[in-house]
Order: sequence, then C-alpha cells, then structure tokens
Amino acid sequence: MTSSKPGMTRIVAGESAVPRHKRAIEAALAIGLVLLIAVGAAVASGVSRNTDAQAATPSPTPAEELKLGYFGNITHAAALVGIKQGFLAKDLGSTKLSTETFNAGPAAIEALNAGAIDAAYIGPNPAINSFVKSQGESVSVIAGAAAGGAQLVVRPEIGSAADLKGKTLASPQLGGTQDVALRAWLGSQGYHTKVDGSGDVAINPTENAQTLKLFQDGKLDGAWVPEPWASRLVLQAGAKVLVDEKDLWDGSASGKPGEFPTTILIVNKTFAAEHPETVKALLRGHAKSVAWLNDTPSAEKAAVINAALQESAGAALPADVIDRSLKNIIFTVDPLAGTYPKLLQDGVEAGTTKQANINGLFDLRALNEVTGKSISAAGIGQD
Repeated sequence: MTSSKPGMTRIVAGESAVPRHKRAIEAALAIGLVLLIAVGAAVASGVSRNTDAQAATPSPTPAEELKLGYFGNITHAAALVGIKQGFLAKDLGSTKLSTETFNAGPAAIEALNAGAIDAAYIGPNPAINSFVKSQGESVSVIAGAAAGGAQLVVRPEIGSAADLKGKTLASPQLGGTQDVALRAWLGSQGYHTKVDGSGDVAINPTENAQTLKLFQDGKLDGAWVPEPWASRLVLQAGAKVLVDEKDLWDGSASGKPGEFPTTILIVNKTFAAEHPETVKALLRGHAKSVAWLNDTPSAEKAAVINAALQESAGAALPADVIDRSLKNIIFTVDPLAGTYPKLLQDGVEAGTTKQANINGLFDLRALNEVTGKSISAAGIGQD
C-alpha cells in the first residue's frame, strides 16, 4: 500500500488509479444506457403488441346469415312482400336469410336480445322498452315500415267509452304497441287499468287468433288490434269500430295528421356494428318492398300478400278483409320519429315502461344513404 499526503488520491492495491467520482459517473452512464435500451425494447414490444392486436381485430364483414323476425299481420306487409317477392334475399346476396314469425312485439324483442334473431319488424313500443331497459345498448330503429292500421273494435251494443266500465278487452301482448295505446286511451277517458288485468276495465293480453275466437264466443267485449285482425273482427265477428287510432294523432308530433307508426324495422346494435354492409343490404330490400306496396295495383298486391300469409300463418284471408285492411295502412320507410316522445310517455302512464332518455334510439344514416332521402330522427338519434 502506498501512503498519501493530504490532498492526494489514495491508491489501494487492486484498485484502478481512476478517481472515484469519475468511476461513479461512468457507472451511472452505463446504468442509464441499460435502462434506455430496456425502455426502448419495452416500447417496441408494446407497439408490436398493439399492432398485432389491431391486426387481430376483425374488420366489419357481411354476415353469413341474417335472422329476421316479423308478424303474420298486414301491417307487416313489407316483410311479407319482401320475403315472398325475394327483394330481401336478392339484396342480401350471399348472406342467408332466415325468418321467424311472432304474434307480438315483446316476444320478438326477447328473441332478439337472446340472439335468436338479428333484426325484426316490430311495433314501436317494444323497441322503446328494450332500449330503455338496456340503457341504449340493445337495438336501433333503422327504418319505418307501416303507419296506421290499428283500431279498438267492440260489441255493437257498446256505444261510447262510458259503456266500457267493467268490460273485458284484449290486446295482442302486454307492453305491445296496441296494448300501450289501449291503456293510454282508457286513461284519457278516466279509467284506471293495471298490468295484472284488474282495474275499471279488464285488459287481457291475448294472441290475435284467439282474440277472434273469444270474441265470437262472447267472452270478450272488444280488442285494440292491428290489421288484419280489426277487419276480421268487424267483417267476420260483427264488431264495430269504437276508436280508429289515426283519429288520435293530429299531426303535431309527426307533421302528418292521422299518421302514427305501427311497424318499424329494428336491428341488434352488436350485429349492426359487426355487419354494416348487411344492414344496408337489408334496407335496400326493405325499401324495394315498400315501394312495391305503394306502386302495385290493389288486386295484385292483395294476391301476393295473401299468398305470403298462407305460407307464414297457414291461412289466407277473404278478399274483403284484405281490401279493408289495406285501406287503413300507409306503407312508408319513415319511422315518424317525432311521435316517439309521446309513445314513451304512453308506455310510462300505462305502467309498461319507465321514464327515460331515448336519445340514440334511431340510426337512420344507412336508410338515408340507401334511399337518397333525408328522413329525420327528430333529434333522438342519427340521420
């Protein structure tokens, strides 16, 4: 060992003659370099992983299959004709079209939310109810299909609303569009109804075919139903019209007096996000179906609809029933979005839904792109 005088560097055996502070700086630089290399590697790895993840995310593609729900009603003629005339299948191209029929909206919504179907022709109130319950995650309204064509028909001896106290009426299904309309109208007449069927007027949600039979057997006093069931009750069972729903719509909501949505086209939001081109194809076929209904002579139109009903519902209708039904319906791709705040409020007052914000219910962008129109979402969605 070599001794040192004060102020001189002390050198120990085995040590370098480099001053300690210099070695510390070099060590720090070395550690910093290692850390920089490690961070760079981590960033590069992260970028690689992100790129891989983005590459693995599937881009929207046409669906292999579209499962479509509808009812065997003339208010669903756009579906009946679209299927029968091949408009829907042709525009869907390689996407297979599968169909399923329902009696009323709530059952169709249940199937859609369960993934059993991807899109549906349906009444507006079940669509609203599904949207509210899911906090906007379940469905989008993408088009209208029919306006009008719903009536309250009753026994001939019932002359006014005052005669309904203690009577029993039917609707297609609890929470369905006609069920809500019936409860809302009864409320406006001073009657109190409950969803369990009790109240000043009993409401028994019943399948439409069963409603006709029960009325013929004297077990029902009336029903609020869509076409062709209103016409069947009038022409085949001797009922009379007490309320034509078109008379309750003055046009302040839709801008079209007497028009209210009876049938709309909805789609599961997840399906639409994954297969936007399939949704556009469905809308192209749908628009062609509506145009055909508006442009085709009455006799040919009735014949095609009746043939479609025979296939989907198992029975054709008398000519007078079809003719009367068609006179009560307007076929349109406009869902009449301006009416939906009132439809929501009717559901709230009927006890079948809760007060909620329905902004985002409509997505009419694809419809307007396909048709070249500017149909409004009335501020509660995209158009």
